[in-house]
Amino acid sequence: MCWIHPDQSKSRRAIHIPLYSEAISVHEEVKDQHPKRVFTYRGKPINQMTTKAWYKALESANIKDFRWHDLRHTWASWHVQNGTPLNVFQELGDWESVDMLRRYAHLGITHLAEYSENRVKLLSEVTKLAQS
Repeated sequence: MCWIHPDQSKSRRAIHIPLYSEAISVHEEVKDQHPKRVFTYRGKPINQMTTKAWYKALESANIKDFRWHDLRHTWASWHVQNGTPLNVFQELGDWESVDMLRRYAHLGITHLAEYSENRVKLLSEVTKLAQS
């Protein structure tokens, strides 16, 4: 479980996030680098994400117009596109309302494809009922 302390969250509430297996594996690899922090640089804890090192990493990777917060947008979109129900995802991201969640989850349409045949299925069932 990952905990975001109230003083570090926008809502000023503690947020708990269940970690997935890959995150737990990464944590296991780095847990001895610092007694309290997961993210460090040269043995010192990283307290702020938008630092000179962040911008240097973006430049090295030739990434333009990217903010730290864009990672949350991507995380939200991937979850919703892969079928995480909105009510579950709302809790994972600690959004107060579905409207706020939708601002983050910029969805593609591929996750809607499975529903495109629902009308055809319904008409087929209605036709069968009418014929019987």
